[in-house]
Amino acid sequence: MLRICVFAGANAGARAEYLEAARALGAEIGRRGHGLVYGGASRGLMGACADAALAAGGEVVGVLPRALSSREIAHPGLTELRIVSSLHERKAVMSALSDAIVALPGGCGTLDELFEAITWSQLGLHEKPIGLFDAGGYYAKLDAFLEHMAAEGFVKPPLRLVRAGTAAALLDRLLAAPPVAPKREGPPPLP
Repeated sequence: MLRICVFAGANAGARAEYLEAARALGAEIGRRGHGLVYGGASRGLMGACADAALAAGGEVVGVLPRALSSREIAHPGLTELRIVSSLHERKAVMSALSDAIVALPGGCGTLDELFEAITWSQLGLHEKPIGLFDAGGYYAKLDAFLEHMAAEGFVKPPLRLVRAGTAAALLDRLLAAPPVAPKREGPPPLP
């Protein structure tokens, strides 16, 4: 079973299509027999994605920092809930448990998680494909900015992020995609 790590907002966002996208992604992950690894919350886009994956028969593993367990309201019905000590540990555990990464719409925390995954890939610490669920064009400007960063010499091309506006198309492209960054030759980078 492949496990898909999903970064998403703990809030629902301002547009109904964001919540619909989270539900569609969770349902598609579950229907395909994949597992979902996510932030462990019961609310917002995180909770909607988890609920849909569970309803479709999928395995759902939540990873939640102890300090956020009351604020984000831990999901009570998961296959497994791992409580960790920090946000840094959360990202490391989510990465270790997953085979691919998807970002749904979200705020600064979602972008922090996404950019750490991209950075780890650029450094050769993982080769997992990374996708952006572009519900309502949410990530169009970010995609353009990433291209600008590469053109300005701050990101080494090719930076291959998968972007799609439907769950099925995103998972199809994500699971067929090459790694975000080519594998590095030589010794692994220092931690």
